[in-house]
Amino acid sequence: MPTPEQMLACIQACQALSNFYLDIHLFRFDAQREEVYILAGETIGLTIFKNGLWEFDNDTEV
Repeated sequence: MPTPEQMLACIQACQALSNFYLDIHLFRFDAQREEVYILAGETIGLTIFKNGLWEFDNDTEV
């Protein structure tokens, strides 16, 4: 189960992505790593950590 901090960060991230008219293709909570992963648009990937902080993927390959 995501933490309250993760849930709030997910809502904020999804709202920001939708404000830019980006499709959200994948939204997944990994129970083993306790992280949320969001894949949006053509190249945007976000990882939301247990404490609610998040970062973009470093993957620059297309």
